[in-house]
Amino acid sequence: MNDWRNAYRSAREAAIARYRARPRVPPLLRDLTRAADHLLQSIWQHHDLPAAAALIAVGGYGRGEQFPQSDIDLLILIDDALPEADLTHFEPLIGLFWDCGLPVGHSVRRLSECLEEAAKDITIQTNLLETRFLCGDSELAARLQTRLTAAIDPVAFLAGKRMEQTDRHGRFSDRGLMLEPNLKDSPGGLRDLHMIDWVGQAVGFARHGSDCLAAMLPDGLLCRAEIRRIRSSRNFLSHLRIRLHLAAGRREERLLFEFQEGIAHELGLSATATRRASEILMQRFFRTAHAVAMANQILLGALAQAIEGRADPQSFDLPEATDFKSHPERILECILHLQSHPELTGFSPRALRLLARAGTHIDAAYRRNPLHQRQFIAILRQPRGVTQALRLMHRLGLIGRYIPAFAKITGQMQHDLYHIHPVDEHSLMLLRNLRRLALTEFAHEFPLAHRIMQGFDAPDLLYLAALFHDIAKGRNGDHSILGAIEMQRFCRSHTLPKEASELLIWLVREHLTLSTTAQKQDLSDPDVIAAFADRCGDMRHLNALYLFTVCDIRATNPAIWSTWKDNLLKTLYYAARNHMEGHTVVTDSVEERRKQARILLRLHGCTDSAEAALWPRLDDLWFLRNSAQEIAWQTRTLFSALRQGPSTLVRTRVSPIGEGVEVLVHAPDRHGLFALICGFFAHLGYSVLEARIHTTRDDHVLDSFLIMDPAHTHNTYRDILNYIEHELAEQIIRGHTPSAIPVRVARQLRAFPLAPQLSLTRSEGRNDYILSFTAGDRPGLLYAVARTLADHHVEVRTARIHTLGGRAEDVFVLEGRMLDNAEPRMALERALLKELQVAV
Repeated sequence: MNDWRNAYRSAREAAIARYRARPRVPPLLRDLTRAADHLLQSIWQHHDLPAAAALIAVGGYGRGEQFPQSDIDLLILIDDALPEADLTHFEPLIGLFWDCGLPVGHSVRRLSECLEEAAKDITIQTNLLETRFLCGDSELAARLQTRLTAAIDPVAFLAGKRMEQTDRHGRFSDRGLMLEPNLKDSPGGLRDLHMIDWVGQAVGFARHGSDCLAAMLPDGLLCRAEIRRIRSSRNFLSHLRIRLHLAAGRREERLLFEFQEGIAHELGLSATATRRASEILMQRFFRTAHAVAMANQILLGALAQAIEGRADPQSFDLPEATDFKSHPERILECILHLQSHPELTGFSPRALRLLARAGTHIDAAYRRNPLHQRQFIAILRQPRGVTQALRLMHRLGLIGRYIPAFAKITGQMQHDLYHIHPVDEHSLMLLRNLRRLALTEFAHEFPLAHRIMQGFDAPDLLYLAALFHDIAKGRNGDHSILGAIEMQRFCRSHTLPKEASELLIWLVREHLTLSTTAQKQDLSDPDVIAAFADRCGDMRHLNALYLFTVCDIRATNPAIWSTWKDNLLKTLYYAARNHMEGHTVVTDSVEERRKQARILLRLHGCTDSAEAALWPRLDDLWFLRNSAQEIAWQTRTLFSALRQGPSTLVRTRVSPIGEGVEVLVHAPDRHGLFALICGFFAHLGYSVLEARIHTTRDDHVLDSFLIMDPAHTHNTYRDILNYIEHELAEQIIRGHTPSAIPVRVARQLRAFPLAPQLSLTRSEGRNDYILSFTAGDRPGLLYAVARTLADHHVEVRTARIHTLGGRAEDVFVLEGRMLDNAEPRMALERALLKELQVAV
């Protein structure tokens, strides 16, 4: 056995060494297959086994495509006449296979059982399509293949495989799998190419891989150029899978973060000034997957027509003689025709192929033609099918031809810790989200945004801006500004009206303004609201930006959307609208806040003694920073405790916005208290979304925190609210500073470290300082920052915690005498950077 095992190991190592020296896919897969064949045949022939049995390779191994860490799938086929007692001869065989280093997956079945199982299970039937005789009874193996082939119903097989593929695409289109795609099973992966082979074999074309493609050529199902593209795609995906198996040293089909950079360098890819080598690799993968998915769609459709002997009557077909070169206007005309005929399910395979080829006729002259320009704009203005049309145009390569800058971002990945889609897919997701706001069946998702969209006069401008908002990603410079320049060129070349052009250019340039203002600035500051409203200028621009921002965040990564973010955006939207409508003076006055809070207190049965106990201890800033509802809740919550004199008190409630927990802390002020509270939340496993720090006139803190359990480990709020109120108060009274949180860095951050950026500047016209930083997020990061600030005798006045996936973008308002001196201020900056760099 040792000799067999050593010989097999040596053959594998030699094959892999030859691949590393000269990377070629077919020789490696062939050599690995032969090494396994030789060992299996040697073991089989060494044992005294019944003659009426055969050892058969199935699946990928049967196809002759044995990857470095793939399982070796085997069928031990038994003749129906073999006595039951003889089956015991095969049991030791499997253990011996494993002992020799073969990772086998096996089944032992009689011939009749194989045929019965294949008839019931399309996965088994597919596996048996790719059988390869190894040793034993060759006549028995031939009988299996003959009877299986005769039993296949091509129509049922195609229908079953299509359902299977749809289900697989759904399972492997999860947002995490966009970042770390499964090379076999993700849409556009190797399995989509296998689908073409399987269905082709079921229809009766030649067996096994490329032979099947070549056999389709005479029937006109595909052309030589398409065969070359499919083989090229298969070769690239196979190279990736081989490299992944070798890098992982185990059976791994997901292109995990930790392998992407290394594999990119192995394939000869190098980083540029603006992009990692891994991002270039992933762009090539997504473009290949895009091409595979289109080939799969066209060929499965063509095979369906070959089986049924007719075209789908609900598809839009084009004659083979369609001349797009002489009549280029028909290209976009076809898209408009599909949009205006809801009874059509899509294009026929022939139409898809012709339109994909037609992209070569879209050049500068085509783009300058006023008719073609009107057609493109008309597609965006159709009452139905806008998202479907744009996605279809993208798959056919027509958008990248019509907007060349869009072609550059196709498949472009961003390893920035929060985007989960390539830039092109993100842009189309944004367009899709905007489109949903215009449709009444989705009104319940975002009621405010839906109402605004219903009153917006030109939704097509929003759709167009969606295509351009990130079009300059990956270039040197601010992508918003560079994108606005691209948008301006488009508007000018299409002679769009001045008002429409101005809105488009402004929207692309300012598309991040609302989210950054809402999440990083103090929305209780009238100056912040006024500056933002002035930047928008009028309600049309504000409405457009609000709609765009909601849909953009949702298209970036659904996991970073929260009720809290939704509430922030609405708060800023309403505040800016009030400012534009001239209501600023009334709503922002301290007296108006007091008046509204008194009304709410009376509704809760509180007398004027409630506010008399608390309000004299608070300055005007507290009233400006809190809404009337917040003022009323804090006042009545603290009233009973404050009648007995100032004390340490912690009170909680489920946040009024419907997500997270609001924590109110009243305690004597002392140095390091903010860090202590942050440490308590960190050890609890909760994230702090927002902190409002206030010191009363009698030197007590009145701090409020909005916290959330990111892992959703607590099913009910009651127990955790009681726990926080009791345990946090006890820790504050004892003055116990929690221990540091062990550093646990996420896999993506380890693979793609984010260099921290930090800014510490004095506020204009005030005595405080603004600290802002961007860094990789980790559990306990806020606590580490708070401890560092406390160690340098700096107090936190407000904190806005903005987490984007694995990326933290936090803003603090700080106070401390040492900040006025350059040397201790620089020492603080160095200490903070050291904490932030731990994640790197």
